[in-house]
Amino acid sequence: MTTGNLLDMATVTQKIPTNNPRMKESLLCCTLPYPTSKREVPLGQYGQYDYSQPMGYAAPGMMQPQQPYTGQIYQPTPAFTPSPTQSMYGSSFDDEPPLLEELGINFDHIWQKTLTVLHPMKAADGNIMNETDLAGPMVFCLAFGATLLLTGKIQFGYVYGISAIGCLGMYCLLNLMSMTGVSFGCVASVLGYCLLPMILLASFGVILSLQGMFGIIIAATIIGWCSFSASKIFISALAMDGQQLLVAYPCALLYGVFALISVF
Repeated sequence: MTTGNLLDMATVTQKIPTNNPRMKESLLCCTLPYPTSKREVPLGQYGQYDYSQPMGYAAPGMMQPQQPYTGQIYQPTPAFTPSPTQSMYGSSFDDEPPLLEELGINFDHIWQKTLTVLHPMKAADGNIMNETDLAGPMVFCLAFGATLLLTGKIQFGYVYGISAIGCLGMYCLLNLMSMTGVSFGCVASVLGYCLLPMILLASFGVILSLQGMFGIIIAATIIGWCSFSASKIFISALAMDGQQLLVAYPCALLYGVFALISVF
């Protein structure tokens, strides 16, 4: 479109009888023809976008092909099928040790230690006695305190306090006497298991009165039983041949205190 044509259209618009300037502008816009070619539209017009450039799109060959559905209705194909020997957590629970064994509680060893204490003339197994098993001693201390409770004596604090002091003293003494040394848990385990005959003495106190000659004889017998069993176990576990009497004497002092609590 030439400049002369634009001037003719503006002259025609001015001759239209109207007093509204906005109407004149509308008429002028309507008379302007729409460009029919891309050359008449300058670059940067219509929102600053060049429509002459081709639009980007993905080629059909670059798209990922969709996997066909091979399963049946109500029976979809599983994405992952674990083998029977494979575990979800990487290890089988059958290979793990039992919970009681992880906690250090072995009922077979507890029973063997109990029989060793009840049978003083039986030879002790040093490998079993060298274990730090505190399940049996805790049960025997609790049973001893419960038996004293039946006679009206609430002595749980004395039982556990004297046991702790006695274990500490025997631990220091045995480490000085033996060449290999011993752990505190082993000493506490042996002394706790050998407390079992003292429960019998406390049981006699529930039925009979131990404050007499009969009570003194039973108490002396129980003290000798406990100290002999403890010294036998210490000798076999620490390889202290010929020193059983030296070990039995401090054990007798410890169990004598428990006997005094039971009698009086």
